[in-house]
Amino acid sequence: MTKTGLFVNADPAEIEEAIQSGLVNVLQFHGDETPDFCRQFNFPYIKAVAVSSSVDLIQYAKDFHDAEALLLDAYHEHLKGGTGQTFDWNLIPQSLSKPIVLAGGLTVDNVKEAIKKVKPYAVDVSGGVEESKGIKNSLKIQAFIKETQDAAL
Repeated sequence: MTKTGLFVNADPAEIEEAIQSGLVNVLQFHGDETPDFCRQFNFPYIKAVAVSSSVDLIQYAKDFHDAEALLLDAYHEHLKGGTGQTFDWNLIPQSLSKPIVLAGGLTVDNVKEAIKKVKPYAVDVSGGVEESKGIKNSLKIQAFIKETQDAAL
């Protein structure tokens, strides 16, 4: 099982503490972290990208060449993820050189289409399987997993 520590513009000491605790296997950076910031920890990491038509994903992949993957999420002016909004999957280049973790508004109703279109390495879901804010619904989780499995066939 992979244990991921999620950070948004965190203090390096906080990240070091998480690494030293042994409780995380990978870091996930969801803020405005630079490539140098992410790689200073010498630890596996994923870089989240708020996707919009003005973002050059090919350049992101080059800049974060040592990232395990790019997590592609919907852009929001004030929030760093967790918006429940999808984005235009056509903005993802077919030739992206990094594995993709697809996020952003995924639900049981659209995850199969998303997987077939984007062919991500993984999908990231939170709000799409909640019955209310922060409360997961086991039936929605089961249905979501079934849709991901069906998409892989």
